[in-house]
Amino acid sequence: MMILMIGVITGVGIQLISLSIWNFLVTKFSKNQPKNQENDNLNFTESEEYLSIKLEKEISECQRIQTELEKIMLLQKATLESATDAILIVDSLDKIVGFNKKFLEMWGIPELIITSGNYKQVLRIAIKKLDNPRHYLSLLRKLKQNPDIQISDNILFKDGRIFSPYYQQQYRDKKNIGQVLIFRDITAEKLASSTIHYQALHDLLTNLPNRVLFKNLLIDALTKVSHNHSLGVCFLDLDRFKKINDSLGHSIGDKLLQMVAQCIKQSLRSDDIVARWGGDEFIILLPEISEMHDIDVIQKRIFAAFKQGFKIDNYHLNISPSIGIALYPQHGEDGETLIKNAEAALSRVKLQGRNSYQVYHAAINSQATELFILENSLHNALERQEFKVYYQPQVNSSTGEITKMEALLRWQHPELGLIPPATFIPIAEETGLILPISEWVLKTACLQNKTWQQKLNLSSLSVAVNLSARQFQQPNLVGMVEQVLSETKLAHRYLELEITETVAMQDVELTQKILKELDEIGVTISIDDFGTGYSSLSYLKDFPIHSLKIDQSFVRDLANKDHQTAITTAIISLAHGLNLSVVAEGVETEEQLNALRILQCEIMQGYFFSHPLSAEEATRMLTAYQPHSLKNSYLVA
Repeated sequence: MMILMIGVITGVGIQLISLSIWNFLVTKFSKNQPKNQENDNLNFTESEEYLSIKLEKEISECQRIQTELEKIMLLQKATLESATDAILIVDSLDKIVGFNKKFLEMWGIPELIITSGNYKQVLRIAIKKLDNPRHYLSLLRKLKQNPDIQISDNILFKDGRIFSPYYQQQYRDKKNIGQVLIFRDITAEKLASSTIHYQALHDLLTNLPNRVLFKNLLIDALTKVSHNHSLGVCFLDLDRFKKINDSLGHSIGDKLLQMVAQCIKQSLRSDDIVARWGGDEFIILLPEISEMHDIDVIQKRIFAAFKQGFKIDNYHLNISPSIGIALYPQHGEDGETLIKNAEAALSRVKLQGRNSYQVYHAAINSQATELFILENSLHNALERQEFKVYYQPQVNSSTGEITKMEALLRWQHPELGLIPPATFIPIAEETGLILPISEWVLKTACLQNKTWQQKLNLSSLSVAVNLSARQFQQPNLVGMVEQVLSETKLAHRYLELEITETVAMQDVELTQKILKELDEIGVTISIDDFGTGYSSLSYLKDFPIHSLKIDQSFVRDLANKDHQTAITTAIISLAHGLNLSVVAEGVETEEQLNALRILQCEIMQGYFFSHPLSAEEATRMLTAYQPHSLKNSYLVA
């Protein structure tokens, strides 16, 4: 920019230099004229000839210099016009003495006004185009009072453009002779810089703040929280989001994340902030919490919004959130601690079955430590043969015959003892270890059932095995089942695979496809925990299933609660209407057995008949068991 400015000043000065040289030559020629009569004796003709030759040489030299000056002026003008910056030259009397076309183009001022030389008129037109005219008038006054100061403020236009200015005063013999004003359009540069800055602090998919910006906002909010209010940090995770990416593709998954982001935003208050933490995790800042009731109201709004589902392309997706909450100052006085404790509360929600929210409490940390130990141990539990398969019989309520044995997984930890499935199954699901574990359970159960058929002469005995949510979504599921049956030599019809109602309804099209393939190879299928999920009966009739298992929550108080009887009656009638058999889980008392027999439930399972047994105990029980008709019973009044 400085080199260009010097060139501009030189170009303006050339005109002055040209006139100076001409005056110099005339003065020089005058000095060479004879001043006395000493040469009167010279020949007048010779003197005239001499002077003529002298003048001709001087004129020729002057013309040569003028030509060179014109060339330099043309080069200087070309340089001025080739500049990508806008240039304006003003003399000490505020008269415009030079400009380039880029100045006309960038400022949009008519050339006629510029060529008039009226700098103040140009200034009046230009200042009206700016975003804050008073600010720039103030800067110009400062520049007038102190011409040598450098003003670095960018010039902002009403139309969004941004110019970077450069002002340079010109001096000659320490006298101010004018100034050069240079303007560079940096709009695109600033836009690119703003875009890069925005992208560094926002998630590109959802346009929500990212974790970097969220942490900054949280730190700022903590400095402003009042004594009368608390502050909340909520860690939100989408339950089983991975299956959507795996089964429907990342394009659908990305659209779902975008819709979820908007869903959460619309559920919050105006001052609340939601950010994308990463993957399917979001984090929420609630800057003003007066009481716990505020937390409950916000969480209920979020869960209510999720219950409506998400319509994407031809899919209606149902997905639930799990949320962990930490409050300031009870659960931490700095951002990192609040985030860590909110995440710990979220982990606890996942462990307890998801689709809920929980506020952090101190005991969660010790539970988290225990979970960490379990997760590490789980990686080697299969190799160390710490898993055991237990079996619980299903009994025909009319004949008393054991028709099926359900395989139930147990983990005998060498230090912590027997670990309940509800504790380690979610960890196995989360880590993916459920896949090799489930395959081992399937193979072990099929092999055991084949052994019972052969050694105990129970040729019609079947085995029921639960499929985990993650296992059900594996593309090689049917092939794996066929391979296991081939290796164990168990006939396909003696294997029943159970999936929960919730898993079945998460992706109806995928469920229909997989169940159809399993049905085609001759495996029977049962819907477990029926009545606890969110199934649509219109879909249920299209599934190739063979039985429904009534959840034990309906059976538990069957003899005492009329509404439980009504629900169970409806489920049994529905199953019979669809030509499905019915299995009642959790039968523990004779009263429950009586009620179920009157409701014509043909298969029962529960502690009333047998607790889950090890393979050895189950073998002894099957060996000694003699089928007998259950006595006629009636509902207890």
